[in-house]
Amino acid sequence: MSNIKEIIKATLFVAGEGVEKKAIREKLELSENEFNKAIEQIKQELSGESGILLIEYKDKIQLCTNQDYVSEVSDILNPIREKALTKATLETIAIIAYKQPITKLEIEEIRNTKSADYAVQMLLDNKLIEVVGRKDAVGKPFLYGTTDEFLKRFNLTNISDLPSYEDLLERIKLIRMETEVQQTTDSLYRDHEISQEEIIPDFLKDEDIQTIEGDSLPEVNLAEQE
Repeated sequence: MSNIKEIIKATLFVAGEGVEKKAIREKLELSENEFNKAIEQIKQELSGESGILLIEYKDKIQLCTNQDYVSEVSDILNPIREKALTKATLETIAIIAYKQPITKLEIEEIRNTKSADYAVQMLLDNKLIEVVGRKDAVGKPFLYGTTDEFLKRFNLTNISDLPSYEDLLERIKLIRMETEVQQTTDSLYRDHEISQEEIIPDFLKDEDIQTIEGDSLPEVNLAEQE
């Protein structure tokens, strides 16, 4: 198989996270020597000033962005990412307001998205929602509900004063337009920047990580996004 390394690179790109080396080797029916040779070739290609590097931790390998370009990548992606997250976050708070108490999985099912982690975390950080308990189900997932700050943000006296769902969506639309066009100080995302801590994938935290080429860890992985 002459294109082994290209298949491995394509697999890692699509995965967007660490993939077990054993799984790749077995699926491609490669000997350990063949696999290591392909990895070495990829390592040579993705080194130096390359925008993408290869890292390994435990028995996994993964593609991630070269930390030397974090500043430039942040400058480009922050406005795009902030706009998208504004929409996702406001949609999420609407769901929580009407369906509370609700779990993150239930939010994802309603929004038809794979992950609501970032939107939920932003709402928690801005004190618009809070954990109100745990659901009596497998894993005891957190239940989320709105806060007094949410009531103030949407000019409500009580949660029972919620407008119709259509009216709330209209309010959300107006708030989103203000955020995108006017960039007022009331924005949920004012002064929001991609920090070094934020851009480290959660599943890499506390891991013994090293770059295959022996350099310091690239601290941003941009292969996924909600």
